[in-house]
This record gives sequence, structure tokens and C-alpha cells, in this order.
Amino acid sequence: MAYETVIRTLRQKITSCESQLQDLRRHLAEAEYQNQRQRALSHPERNVHSSADPLAHDFTHGMHDDFTSEIFAALSHSEEAAPPKRRWPLETTEYKRYGRQLIMPEIGLQGQLRLKKASVLIVGVGGLGCPAAAYLVGAGVGTVGLVDGDTVEESNLHRQILHSTAKVNMTKVDSAIVSLHSLNPHVNLVPHYGRLTPETAISTLQHYDLVLDCTDTPASRYLISDTCVLLGKPLVSASALRTDGQLMVLNNPPLPPGNAAGGPCYRCVFPKPPPPESVVSCGDGGILGPVVGTMGVLQALEALKVLTKEPSTSVTRSASPDPPSLLIFSAYSSPMFRTIRLRTRKPKCAACSAHATVTAEALNSGSLDYVQFCGTINPVDALGPNERISVDNYAKIRLDVNPFTGLEPSKDSHILVDVREKVQFDLCSLEGSVNVPFSTVSSTSSKVKNGPGTEPITEAGWVAELRQHVDKPIFVVCRMGNDSQVTVKKLKELGLDNGGQRWIGDIRGGLRAWRNNVDKDFPEY
Repeated sequence: MAYETVIRTLRQKITSCESQLQDLRRHLAEAEYQNQRQRALSHPERNVHSSADPLAHDFTHGMHDDFTSEIFAALSHSEEAAPPKRRWPLETTEYKRYGRQLIMPEIGLQGQLRLKKASVLIVGVGGLGCPAAAYLVGAGVGTVGLVDGDTVEESNLHRQILHSTAKVNMTKVDSAIVSLHSLNPHVNLVPHYGRLTPETAISTLQHYDLVLDCTDTPASRYLISDTCVLLGKPLVSASALRTDGQLMVLNNPPLPPGNAAGGPCYRCVFPKPPPPESVVSCGDGGILGPVVGTMGVLQALEALKVLTKEPSTSVTRSASPDPPSLLIFSAYSSPMFRTIRLRTRKPKCAACSAHATVTAEALNSGSLDYVQFCGTINPVDALGPNERISVDNYAKIRLDVNPFTGLEPSKDSHILVDVREKVQFDLCSLEGSVNVPFSTVSSTSSKVKNGPGTEPITEAGWVAELRQHVDKPIFVVCRMGNDSQVTVKKLKELGLDNGGQRWIGDIRGGLRAWRNNVDKDFPEY
């Protein structure tokens, strides 16, 4: 525990120091500028160029030529003297930095200048947002805003490439800014701390040219899409889970609601949200790092294509835009990519049609409840108090010594059923537990016969095995205490409680509670 406290304290100090370092660098730059300007005004005799220009100094001694030109350019910014006209449209260092994409006809000089003037907002600095931000900043997008309300966790590091072990417990926005600034200090990085809400969405998105949705919940996707339609911003949306991903460029072209020539929005593709119980997070379903990384990189690619595209002219304005499509990626399929063409804007879409009910006033007032629209899953509360046991009391059954005999209780005194899927059970399990995956439990019929006068249905092997030990109570455990409750009810429907004579119940809080309260060494994943 002492080492954990020291580690936590050091991490907090590192976070504080990194924040202070950014402030100190800014103050240093301001102080150096003011110092050089004051010296220039107070020592005109050092002028070797013209007595009419008090800011002209001899910086030729003891200073590199590049640094000399930068200092002189900074000192030239005053009310008395106009900045010198730049010979080339990009800085000298920018030609070198972006040279590999500048020589491509798809980008070229004009494309790079568009990138430099562009601003992109990335909502979510996680598995999608990290690679997307890295490639947009690397490409030279002028301003990149980052929205996120979470802090870096150790479980993020296998896929969220801007964060590192030293930044655990640091805000994701600050962690990303440190990494991105080291990648390209010429890009303006704008932090937005906290989650996007209906009340803050318009004020946050309105300052950017294009938005990347790198979030992981249906409610946030509808909110971001609706706001982009209201503000006329193109949107690049992606998602990833397990080994699969999806990508869409929405509201492109970003024409006003009611204009059928505009690109479809998220509501056009998904008018109704998925059932809440069908939504699986990365924490529950898992995610392969390169899968979410692939989708984030593709988001950056689509953003660059939109930003560098030549604006419409009188000659090209009538040309039809690229048809909207849904890109589906599946890492373990062949081929891995396939594309589904999407329809145009829906005539009765609630956000982008002429009959739209989503308005700026409704967003700003908070009257649009996206969480209610998408639905929530209430915690499972399917069992009575007499059908549940705490991890502390179960630990006594497993671990405590019998005060009368002085012996440890026999592990054969009961049956422990672990209903996690096999891949999770193989990671770690309590000694003596039996694995019956929840998917197997759910698919098992509770009917014993097909009907009167028919042969009995062959009973599943795991059910028959549990039925043999009627004298042993059954404890059911899962990861967090939800699936175990449903399983208890299922076991009773199958008659394994022997008409109420045999106790069947679940362990409240599951293996997560076991780790927190009983066994600190039990793996957390």
C-alpha cells in the first residue's frame, strides 16, 4: 500500500509539472519577446541598419542565422512597422515537414494551405480519437480541438496511442495535447474539458470547420450529428467493437435542413436507436487495438479529403458529390472491407428534413434528452435478498476455519457456477468453479417435454450434471453480478432447486466485488 501511495503521488506531481511546463514555456516566450523589444527601444545606438528603425539590431554575433531571422521577425511586429512580406506562402520549415504530401497532386500547395487554415474538432480522445488526432496534427491542420471528460486508465493504453503509463490518471485531453505538441508544435491545440452536452454542443462545435465523432455511445452520436446539421458542419463518424468497425461521412455537403441535395445525417441512417440491452461497450465486449486504430486513421483520411477538396466553382457546381456510403471493416473476414451505399436525406428526418423538429433552441434549453431517447439499462434486480449472498459472506464459506473442528470447510460442500464466457473464464477463475457460459444458459430450453404423450426432450449435459447433486447448494457468479441473477432464475425454471428444497443464489457484485473486497490479487481486466 505504501508503494501504491508513492506511485499515485508521483503521477499527480508529473501531471502538475507537465501543466506547469506548458505555462512556463508560454511565459518564457512572452518574456523573451518583451525583453528583446525593450532592449531594441532603449539602445538605438546598436542599430546597424537604419537610424529610422529602432527595432533593427545586429543579431549576427553568437546566434544561428535561423534564430536571428525568427527574432527579427518577432521584433518587427509593432504598430510602427508593418511585417515584412513573406516570399513563400508556407514557412520554410513547413515545406520540409509536409514535403511528402505537398508533392502529391491530391494535396499540393493549395491543399496544404487549406489544411493550415482549417479547424477540426475531435470529440473523444480514446481509441478512435488518438490516431485520428495524430494524423491530422501531423498533416498540418491549423487548429485541432479535443473534447473529453475522462482520465487515462491503464486499460486504455493498449489502443489509445497518445497516452502512456506515466500519464495514468491524467486527463485525456491534457495527455493528448502533450503528445500532439511534441509531434507538431506548429498546430494550435484547443482543450475542451468535460463531456459534450446538449447545452454546450452548439457553442463548442460552431468554431470548427469539420467534426470527428470518436465517441462510443448512441446518445452522443445523435447529439453530435444533430448539432452538425444545425451548424452546417460535415461530420466523420466511426465506431469499433471487438474485431469490427464502421465509418460514415455525414452531412456532406453540409446544406441547410430541407435541402435534399445535402448529405444524410446520422438519423437518416439510424432513425431509431438500438435497444439499450443490445449496446455493448469495449469494456464488456472487448476491442482489438489495431481495429479501432484502423477506424481512427480512416477518419483522419476522410477528414483530409474533405478539407483539401477544391471549393465548387461555376463549372463544377453542378457535378454530383460522391454518393454517401457506409464502410464496414471486419478484421477476420476476407475481404476485410466492404461498402454499402446509403440513401440520401430522408424526407421526414427529424434533423435534416424540411419537417425537422430538432432546433437550436431545443438544444440550448436542454429539452432534448438524448439519454432518454436512446434508453438506458437499469441495473438488474431480479432476485430477493434471500437469493443473494455478499462476497464477504461467501468468502467465509470458502475460506474461514470451522471454529468447532479447526478444519477448513470442504470445497465440495457446494457448487460454484461461473457464467462468464469461456474466454473470460480462461483468464482467471475461483478455484473449484464450474464454467457454464451465460450464452449456453440463455439458449437452454426450460421445457421438459414437447407436449402430452410425447418423448421428453434430451436434457442438456450441464443441467443433468447439476441435477445429480441435489444435496449441494448452488452459488452463481459472473463478472459484475448481473448475468448471475438471470441465471439463478433460469436454474429454478429448470427445476434444479428441487421444488424449493435446494438453495440456489448469486454472489452480489460478482468477481469485481470479490477482487475489491476479498482478494486484491485477483486479476482485473
